[in-house]
Amino acid sequence: MDATEGREAARSALEATRRHQSPRLALVYGMNGSGAIESRGEGARLVLSDGRTVLDFGSYAVTLLGQRHPAVLDAVRRELEAVPVSSRVLANGTTAGLARALAGWADPGRLTKVWLGLNGCDAVEAALKLARLATGRTRVVAVEGGYHGKSLGALAATWNARYRRALEPLLGGVTHVPARISAIPAAFEPDDVAAVLVEPVQGEGGVRPLEPGFLTALADAARARGAFVIADEVQTGLRRCGPRSVAVDLGVRPDAVLLGKALGGGVQPLSAVLATPELYAPLTADPFAHTTTFSGHPLGAAAGLAALAVVEELAERGRRLEHLFAEGLAEIAGRHLDLIRAVRGRGLLWGVEFAGAAAAGEVLMELGRCGLVVSPCLGRPEVLRLLPPLVASDEEAREALAILDAVCAAVPEEFRPAARPARPAPAAGRP
Repeated sequence: MDATEGREAARSALEATRRHQSPRLALVYGMNGSGAIESRGEGARLVLSDGRTVLDFGSYAVTLLGQRHPAVLDAVRRELEAVPVSSRVLANGTTAGLARALAGWADPGRLTKVWLGLNGCDAVEAALKLARLATGRTRVVAVEGGYHGKSLGALAATWNARYRRALEPLLGGVTHVPARISAIPAAFEPDDVAAVLVEPVQGEGGVRPLEPGFLTALADAARARGAFVIADEVQTGLRRCGPRSVAVDLGVRPDAVLLGKALGGGVQPLSAVLATPELYAPLTADPFAHTTTFSGHPLGAAAGLAALAVVEELAERGRRLEHLFAEGLAEIAGRHLDLIRAVRGRGLLWGVEFAGAAAAGEVLMELGRCGLVVSPCLGRPEVLRLLPPLVASDEEAREALAILDAVCAAVPEEFRPAARPARPAPAAGRP
């Protein structure tokens, strides 16, 4: 589109958002895009309506394979010409093929049962329902700082009071435990826990990798009391943080791994519960105990199958990018000690903690103006997330780091309290 068409498209979209969705949302979109909207994606970049091109290192972890990955697009196009919507009364080969592939994905031989949904909340709700049905118990143990979604069941396990308070009472019987080994025993008293729900790396909670010792102790306590262990890897799985599953890689031996966001290849909404036969037993006995109209829809299944293949092809690329970001972010933090408090992360999920929420907001807007899209953290507004795609080149990674460095250097003094040493980024590959 030309400049005039671009301006009109942006004006129309922002006005429709203001009138029919939310004035506040329209304001945020307008500020983030400097009045422009997204018009096309390609690889690691977005083209905006005003003709600018920006690096997409955000998109809330969905675009692990970048925008419009050709292998995923081709798979979806083929399915679109075959059976785009399942009858739901006959088996579908593409959906069954994705279930077969996922059954051998995270922990072959253990997590052999698969339920398919559309988003992370779907997966969380299904897993919690399975745990309650399989145990006959109702209580869930979650971790302070965790984020599991905003549907009523998932929200009960989410820590942030901002989203919970006005809707309480929610799903009963959720206990939030601090991420300390010493706090674990009390969480299991009385002995009525159906499941533990935990993110190995808390994403919305500020990109906080939980200590492996805490994760294994929490899982051991659950198993000792007959409760199931559910690893919410909607954001961290699929090699976003390096391994296929962080929890499995750390030896946690979860009874379920939840996948989403990037599972649809950045093209289709898709999520999954990968479970042990024991946890999945209620659905084995009655496959209609938990269903949704578009569970396992063929277009999403086609996208998922292609995404799994591409993720494996690019695994080595992910390790290279992890090294570049671990090293580059540590250097940037060292140059801006009065602005950056910490850098945390692993793989292709990195959080930069600023001196406060106002400083992070200033950096977020300036990054967008300068050509880099990142994601804020809803639960920790002082933290910005960098979520580079596996398809990013070394040059694009360095460009993103250079933009962040330049924007940090230009932040006004009012956002800079007295300098103190920033905590360094962990070594690449370590939580």
